[in-house]
Amino acid sequence: MLSLRDLKGSKPAWPDYMAECTRRARNPDLRHFFEQGQLDPETPINKVPMMALDLETTGMDVARHGIVSIGMLPFTLERIHTGQSWYRIVRPRQMLREESVVVHQITHSEVARAPDLADLLPELLSRMAGYLPVVHYHPIERRFLDESVRVRLGEGLMCPMIDTMVLESRWCRHSLRARMRKWFGQQPLSIRLHESRARYNLPFYRGHHALTDALATAELFQAQIAQRFAPDKPVGDIWV
Repeated sequence: MLSLRDLKGSKPAWPDYMAECTRRARNPDLRHFFEQGQLDPETPINKVPMMALDLETTGMDVARHGIVSIGMLPFTLERIHTGQSWYRIVRPRQMLREESVVVHQITHSEVARAPDLADLLPELLSRMAGYLPVVHYHPIERRFLDESVRVRLGEGLMCPMIDTMVLESRWCRHSLRARMRKWFGQQPLSIRLHESRARYNLPFYRGHHALTDALATAELFQAQIAQRFAPDKPVGDIWV
């Protein structure tokens, strides 16, 4: 099977990977997800159905931490479908840390009543099928989704994503403002979600709620395309 190493810098690699995963997947929900995810990399961004996705986790280490909430909503460059949003608290298999409670405001009692991700996977995969995930800092969503699905189904979940942090980083590296800050020895521009949104005059949202952050990511991507990129740019040029 293709590895992530095979995917770097190659437009056709993701479709090949998704096609191979479709052939090999044993779980029918996972097979359907891969089958619906075989997007032509030459497809213009404005023709791509997208799903803003955010995972809140108990920490950053996929080997020691777990998913505690999931938020997502479908959108296009013209519209965010808030009426189709989906938010779930998840009971992680690892102990909920006190630091997580402070950050995410998700309590021990809420987690105790929440389902395991295994119970949510059929609906999660069904809702994601046919959409390209859009995230802010893809290593979190990619690693935690893959590991969490692998633990429960015995096979992983990897797919192409658009990362608004990567896009903002590209712009910041080449912008005049960023070069001037470097010349004067100032700190580089932040590419965190809320600081990135502020550059487009988008409203402030309180962070670390999965659905709010998914909405914030969708709005940021719409603004990035409107101001920095062409809407007919091939999606294969910007996915990761």
